[in-house]
Amino acid sequence: MTTVSVRYIVDDVDAALAFYGEQLGFEEVMHPAPTFAMLSRGDLRLVLSAPSGEAGGGQAMPDGTLPQPGGWNRLMLEVEDLDGDVERLRSAGARFRNDVVSGFGGRQILVEDPAGNPIELFEPGRPEARLGG
Repeated sequence: MTTVSVRYIVDDVDAALAFYGEQLGFEEVMHPAPTFAMLSRGDLRLVLSAPSGEAGGGQAMPDGTLPQPGGWNRLMLEVEDLDGDVERLRSAGARFRNDVVSGFGGRQILVEDPAGNPIELFEPGRPEARLGG
């Protein structure tokens, strides 16, 4: 059962579907329109919307501004082998914003989806930093 949903604005829903599915282990829930798709991974539902004149999360704001991908808010995915995941993603051509850094709870790196949205890959270094406690 999904416990949280996150919406990301992407330029190309098909490219994002391929990236999240093939590289990060998400499963497609639905893709009813070229500008919209839903995916899931464990308790996370990821909603992808492309900017468009159509209804939904990608539609223009009242002043005409279209949503854009990017920024610094991000989803965090807990991983068990950060170095191995980074190597696999680099060989698949993924873009990274930084190198692996160590923090108080563990190690992390920011990888970008095809639209430039950041995803933090987080390897806990302490038991209390792990999901599920």
